[in-house]
Amino acid sequence: MSSDRTLASADPAVPGPVATSGAETSPGAEASPGAAAATADEALTERRELSDPRTMRALTHPVRLALLQALELEGPLTATQAGELIGEPPNTCSFHFRQLAKYGFVEEAGPAPGRSRPWRLASFRMHYTDLHEDPETAVAARGLDRMLREQYFQRLTAFYETRSGYPLAWQQVTGGSQALLHVTPGELRAIDEQVMALLTSYLDRAVDPAKRPADSLPIEVLLFAYPVRPPAK
Repeated sequence: MSSDRTLASADPAVPGPVATSGAETSPGAEASPGAAAATADEALTERRELSDPRTMRALTHPVRLALLQALELEGPLTATQAGELIGEPPNTCSFHFRQLAKYGFVEEAGPAPGRSRPWRLASFRMHYTDLHEDPETAVAARGLDRMLREQYFQRLTAFYETRSGYPLAWQQVTGGSQALLHVTPGELRAIDEQVMALLTSYLDRAVDPAKRPADSLPIEVLLFAYPVRPPAK
């Protein structure tokens, strides 16, 4: 199992002090604000590889995943604001924000004391796999994948229950598609890379709200590929 999780949202956005690289300036010259912003945006959309079992276990928590989703949709939030959105007490959100920051998933969005401190996502994309020689890492990856998968389908079910409330234009273009393919592992990998390349080409809109069309909505796209026959014995 290999999984990509793309975080797309309102500010991420979502982040904070980002280590940027690749931008060069001549001695005595200052980088233009546009160039600096572009470099920061690239850093935010770089894929983070999760391979440490402690990090994956830290993320495998319903409140922490709910906080990440809230930041995706709303941009920077304080613990109090996040609590109102996800239905948790501010002190609970503050604790889990600090834990997420400890493992590099969120960061402070500005100076402020206690629960009035705003938080933002530190990165938009992450990737993990359960194909590890270390059993502990494999188990941690499967646990994270299981919880994420459950949340994906909960949101999908919630959408179908409210689909009729959306404008007709959105009802016509949302829903599911299915295809049964006879492909090799290499061909399936190529399909995955092509589709993900297309989807990530829109990530700049997540980082910069000014790039979003006026009639756009945050849309979640789920991709699953699996054999329909059990493994050969």
